[in-house]
Formats: sequence, C-alpha cells, structure tokens
Amino acid sequence: MKSRLPKVLHHVAGRPMVWYAASLARKVSSGLVVVVVGHGADRVKSYLNEEKAEWDPFQIVDQTQQLGTGHAVLQAFPAVSQSHGENRHQILILNGDTPLLTERTVSSLLAYHQAEAATLTLLTTELADPGGYGRVIRGPHGDVQRVVEDRDASTEEKAIREINVGTYVVEQKFLGQALAQLHPQNAQGEYYLTDIIEQAVQQGKKVVGFSTLDPLETTGINTRIHLAMAEKVVRQRINERHLLRGVTMMDPDRVLIDDGVDIGRDTILYPGVILEGRSHIGDSCVIHANTHMKDSVLGRAVVVQDACVLQSAVVEDEVVIGPFAHLRPGSRVQKNAKVGNFVELKQTEVGEGSKVNHLSYLGDTVIGKNVNVGAGTITCNYDGFRKERTTVEDDVFIGSDVQLIAPVTIGKGALVAAGTTVTKDIPPDALGIARVQQVNREGTAARRRMLLKAQGKTKPEENPPGEPHSASDKSVGEA
Repeated sequence: MKSRLPKVLHHVAGRPMVWYAASLARKVSSGLVVVVVGHGADRVKSYLNEEKAEWDPFQIVDQTQQLGTGHAVLQAFPAVSQSHGENRHQILILNGDTPLLTERTVSSLLAYHQAEAATLTLLTTELADPGGYGRVIRGPHGDVQRVVEDRDASTEEKAIREINVGTYVVEQKFLGQALAQLHPQNAQGEYYLTDIIEQAVQQGKKVVGFSTLDPLETTGINTRIHLAMAEKVVRQRINERHLLRGVTMMDPDRVLIDDGVDIGRDTILYPGVILEGRSHIGDSCVIHANTHMKDSVLGRAVVVQDACVLQSAVVEDEVVIGPFAHLRPGSRVQKNAKVGNFVELKQTEVGEGSKVNHLSYLGDTVIGKNVNVGAGTITCNYDGFRKERTTVEDDVFIGSDVQLIAPVTIGKGALVAAGTTVTKDIPPDALGIARVQQVNREGTAARRRMLLKAQGKTKPEENPPGEPHSASDKSVGEA
C-alpha cells in the first residue's frame, strides 16, 4: 500500500477494511468472532476495541510473529475451539482485506459445505488471467485434490483458471489436528494454510470447492489501485441499496455515501452530494448540489441548498440551510428555522422559527425562538485567551452589521440597532444602540468633484497608486 497505515485500516466507503470482514462474520454466524492482528497491531486493536460492541461475542488475538496464514489461524484456534465446546462445529476463515465479499456468497458457501457433508470447503472463482494465484486442482469427481501455487505450477496446471480465494469452512476437530501438523517448508519459514487441504485428502476427508460467479468480490486489496476499485464498487452497492429503499438520486455516479449513513424515503440527492460517517437523514429532505455532510442529523423535510458543509451538526424538521452555509461541530438548528447564505455556526443553537439569513458568524451562542439575526452579524466569542458565550432570548430583532461581544445577553423582545457593537447586556424589550453620531458636511462632495474636474481628472483611479488627489482631497479623507 506504500503507507504508514496498516492495510486493513485503509477505508472503503467510510469503513476500514477490517470492519467489513468482522461484520460479515457476524452476519453469517452467532458464534465467536476472532480477529487475528499482526502488522500494526496496536493501531488495529485500538480501532477494533472502539467498535467491538457491533460484533459481540468478539475477541482479538495477537500474531506477534507473522509466519503465514496457517500460523495466524493457529493463534485463533484455542479461542474458537473453547467457545464451541464440542467438536461438532464449523469454523469460517475470512481475510481482512476482501471488503467486497458479500453475505450472500458466504452464506451459500456455508450451505454448500453442509449439503456436501464436507470436512473442508474452500471458496474459489475463475479468472481470465489467473497468473500469480494458487490454482485449484480437482479430481475426476470434482473433489478438490490440492492447491498449487503459481510459481510451483506446471504448464498444464497454469492453464487452469479456477483459483483459491483464501476463504474456508473447516470442521473444527479436523482443523485442530491439521494445524498441529503444519510445518514450514519454504525459505520464509511460513506456515501455509493451504497445506491442510493436502492433509485432508491424504486422510480420505471430503474436500470441495464452491465457486462464486463474481470474481470481483473475491479481490484482495494490495495496492491503492485495488483500493480505488473497491471504493467504487462498494459505493455503487450502497447507492443501489438506498435507491431501492426510496431515495432519489439525480445522478447516482456523482453521489458519494458512506456505509454508515441512513437516509429516509422520498429524500432527493443532487449531483455532487457527499454523505459521510454516521449521518442520518430523515424522510422527504432535499439536498442540493455539492453539499458535504459528515456525522450529522437532518430531520424530516429539511432543504439544504447548494454547497453547504455540515459537520457533527443536528438540524430539526422543516429547516432551510444555505446556500454556502457552514455548520460546524456542536451546532443545532431547531424546527422551522433558517440558516442562509454564507452563514457559519459553531457550538451554536438556533431556536425554533429563528432566521440567520445572510453573511453571519455565530460561535458559542444560544439563539431563542423567533429571532431575526440581520445580515453581517457576528458574535465575538474569543478574546485571545478564552471563549465566552452569547445568549439571545426569544423574539429578539438584531439589525444588520451588529457585533455581539461575549459574554453578553440580549433580553426577550429586545431590538438591536444596525451597526451596533454590543458590549453589555440589553434588557428585555429594550432598544440597544451604540454607534458614532453621523456628521453631514454640506457641499463637500460637490466641491470635490469640481476640484477633480479642474485638474482634468474624473476618477480617483487615474492618480498614481498611493498618491492623494490633492491636499484638499487628503484633508477630506482625514476628516
């Protein structure tokens, strides 16, 4: 992967690859799920411990030395066999880097294993170009005889297109005996799990192969090219799932939805929408083009206009957001409110029916019900050392271009005049106004135009950059 990040922690549609393997195991079985970790174990275990509630009963096992697939299974076997008790159970072995493998295929694999009364069943597929993969060698009756690695295969064997995927169902009792007899027979000193196939055949056990018709889902992720391919496939599956559940997408190829996102019926998604993390979107919402939403919640019938960004925000029913709005973590917009053009919220609650329509920044703020926040209003929540809160109570009207210097409270029903810098609390139903008195100097504009005309200049831009128009002009500017 050419990465400092362990391979199985690389994300596919918002989930690390190992999540897909563990979740698939849980979907097809109620038994213990064991994840064997090796390279980058600390980071992998840290992630698994955060999510393990999804997979209980669940256990992590260390493979301190990476000595091959057989050695990895050997580390897990004591935990699995102890959880089963009697030796009558099957063990399913999955790879951590095959996120495209589906529940349908693995369930079919398990059913085939039981129907055939096999000791060992391996998942196979056919490739047009099987080079580099282990070939499945079958006997005259279709039973699997062995798997031969590409480098060891004869010319005739290399012509075989059926390959071993590396996913197995094995009877527990046989697996325990077979693992005990594994020996490294290669320069790397690795224990190959494929060696148990030959052991089973030699003991007269039944070994069968179940072939999936979709080779794509068996793909192991080993490069960024594989990762990009898997990303595309998984996202297509996710979009199809939502389409079948009643979500409309104008152009599904241009909508990116993470696996953990939930979307209600009759919601419409425009091109360029990105929905990430554990976001939840209610019924009948409309999300317009190029909106990016992560770990956020939308209620019912919410309209998000073009090019908005929502991060860990909560938006209640029938709210209108945007266009070009930014809701940062900790923001909450209550029912029937509006957050409009170029508005940014951070740790801010906007009350029911309130409007923040234009060009405003509200940080560490609580806005009550039915409040109007005028264009260009900002809360000055940071004094260079600490952040303070601003409280605006119900039914307040705030004019345009107002600065609220926190900590400050605007009482219920108060008015704040346009252009006011609020530095102290405004009582309920009061008018707060704080701005320099306007001075009008009669005739100044006319005299200035006459002076410019006499100099042959009609536009200030005609002067060299940085030079005043005249002494009189300079004095006017200073005044």
